[in-house]
Amino acid sequence: MTGTDTIKQQAPGAGATGTGQAKAALQVFAGGTCYGAMATTYKLAYAAGFTSAQVVASQAWFGCLFFVLAALAGRALGHHWQRVGWKLTLKLMGLGALTCLTSILYCYAISVLPAPVALTLLFQFTWLGLVWQTVMTRQPPRPLQVLSALVIVFGTVLASSVYKTGIAGYDPVTLLYALGAAVSCSLFVTLSGRVKAPCSSEQRGVIVCMGSVVMSLTVCPDYVVSGVLAQGILPFAVIAGFFGLLCPVLLFGVGSPHLPAGLSTVMAAAELPAGLLIAMIVLGEPLGAVEWLGVAIILTGVCLAQVPSLLGGREARRAAAGQAVS
Repeated sequence: MTGTDTIKQQAPGAGATGTGQAKAALQVFAGGTCYGAMATTYKLAYAAGFTSAQVVASQAWFGCLFFVLAALAGRALGHHWQRVGWKLTLKLMGLGALTCLTSILYCYAISVLPAPVALTLLFQFTWLGLVWQTVMTRQPPRPLQVLSALVIVFGTVLASSVYKTGIAGYDPVTLLYALGAAVSCSLFVTLSGRVKAPCSSEQRGVIVCMGSVVMSLTVCPDYVVSGVLAQGILPFAVIAGFFGLLCPVLLFGVGSPHLPAGLSTVMAAAELPAGLLIAMIVLGEPLGAVEWLGVAIILTGVCLAQVPSLLGGREARRAAAGQAVS
C-alpha cells in the first residue's frame, strides 16, 4: 500500500460482519461520549477567565502532545513509523482542521448562546451525516437510519431544554456558527471512516492533530508564548486535549471505517447524554423529567440504528452453526 491509497475502494461498512459492525459502533459511541466532557470543560474555563480562542488552542496543542507521547512510546516498544505520502498527510491534517474548526465555531457559539440552543443546533450533525452518506455513495440511507436520526433530533430538543426557550431572538450570525459546527462535525466523523493510512493509530493521530494545531493558529497564534499556561489553563488544556482530541480521533479512526457514514454520526450522538450527565455531576445542573425523557429517546434512537447490525450478527451465527452441523 502506498501513501496515495487514501480512499477505500468499497464504502465504509461494506463487508463488515454484524459482530464487527456492532464493535465498531461501540467504538464510535465511546468517541461521542468523550466529546460529552467538552461543554462542561469549556464552561469551567470561561468561568476561570479564559477565552474561547485560548481553550481551542489548548485542546489542539495538548491533543497533539498526547499523540506525540503515545507515538514515542510505541517507537520505544519497537513500533516503526511508516512512510506517509504528502497527499495523505494533507488529507489527515484536513481531518484535524475540521475537528478544530468544530471547536472554534462551537466554543464561540456556546460563549454567546444559551447552552441548550447551541447544543441543539450542533446536534443537527446526526442527520447531516446521512446527507454526506447519500452524496458520497449515491445511495439513499436505509429507512431505519433516517428514523433513528429523527428520533435523536426529537430527543435532543427535549434533553437540551430548547423546547422552553426556542431559538427566536438570538443573533443570526451566532446561530450560523453553531450550525457551522454541526456541518464540520458531521464531515469529520464521516471522513474519518474514508481516509485510511498505512501507519499506526498513534502516528495517524499525530498527523491529524498537526492539522488541528495549524487551524488553531488562526484564532490564537500566540498561544505558546502568551503565558496562558502559567495563568492556570493547564487543567482545562489536559482535559480538552484528552477527551476532545486524543480519544475521539483514536476511536473514530478505528471504528468509523467499518460503518456507513450516516450510522457513524448517529452513534456519535452519545455526546449529549454524556454531556448532560457530566454537567449534572460536575456543575450541579439539574435534569428534570422531560430532560431525562429526552436522554432516553436519544439512546433509543441510537439503539434503533443498531438493529440491522444485531440482526445481521444473529443471521451470521445461525449460518455458521448450520455449516458446522452439516
